[in-house]
Amino acid sequence: MTSLLTTLGLRASLNPNSNHGPIFLTFNFILAYGIFSSRTLKQWYGLDHQVSPREDLTKYSEAAVREGKITRRQLDMLKRNESAHANAVENFPLLVAGVLFASLAGVPARRVNAAALSYTVARVVYGAVYIFVDHPTWSQVRGLVWWWGNVSCFFLLWKAGELLA
Repeated sequence: MTSLLTTLGLRASLNPNSNHGPIFLTFNFILAYGIFSSRTLKQWYGLDHQVSPREDLTKYSEAAVREGKITRRQLDMLKRNESAHANAVENFPLLVAGVLFASLAGVPARRVNAAALSYTVARVVYGAVYIFVDHPTWSQVRGLVWWWGNVSCFFLLWKAGELLA
């Protein structure tokens, strides 16, 4: 059972040279689909409606601001949270492709791990900046870390391409 969990990336192996791609894929899936999900903040502010949660902000947000349930700034943060979540979900397949191609092509595990860690750090910073920064100048950091994460994946694809050529 222990080796099955390790193979699935749910338990780190003791070997530092092991490819931890599955661990990074699992974490980034949870980050994109869970942690950055807007449901938690919408529930916190009382705007989550189970019947059609994707329409919560469209249908109920302006009324919530008018009624004083949330402020305009909180509403803007909720909208940025939905955008951060959507972007994390849209960007996740690039990481999957990079890790899978690199792993199957035989890119050294240390390089796969370093690039996947770099992507993960970039995505955490990206999400935090997207959700919590509302200053136009400082929000430019979001674009920089978006590219940082993508370049990490492009690096893996490039290294895989070199080995597959």
